[in-house]
Amino acid sequence: MDKIFIDVNIPIYAAGNDHPLKSPCQKIIQSIAEEKIEAFTDAEIFQEIFYRFASIKQPSVGLKIFDHFFKLMKGHILPLREEEISVTGKLIKDYPAIKPRDLLHVSVMLSNNIQLIYTADRDFDQIKEINRIDPLMVRETS
Repeated sequence: MDKIFIDVNIPIYAAGNDHPLKSPCQKIIQSIAEEKIEAFTDAEIFQEIFYRFASIKQPSVGLKIFDHFFKLMKGHILPLREEEISVTGKLIKDYPAIKPRDLLHVSVMLSNNIQLIYTADRDFDQIKEINRIDPLMVRETS
């Protein structure tokens, strides 16, 4: 089973309002809960959840998403260490158009031998070291 990194937009779309990505992201969350995929995320993802919902003045919604996703990912939350921060600096030189926080995730992925990421963020398509899986490509699992 391949390790797959879970980007912040997966739990946000899964918990959000009607959207074309809601159902596919819910399927991903369900697959994690059923241990059908070996999913990982990093500590920075949780900061992104808090930041997003504080910025739109809905901190209680952010706390609900945090709580559910934290429980789901417990034991599979990877740290940001000096190594990842150093690698991020190098990636910023190679990919100046990519957001630094996304490159932090890539650094964590690389240091943990994870090449796949579930994300709706197409910017990850530009990064040759990893492969993005678009949530819209998720098929029904039985």
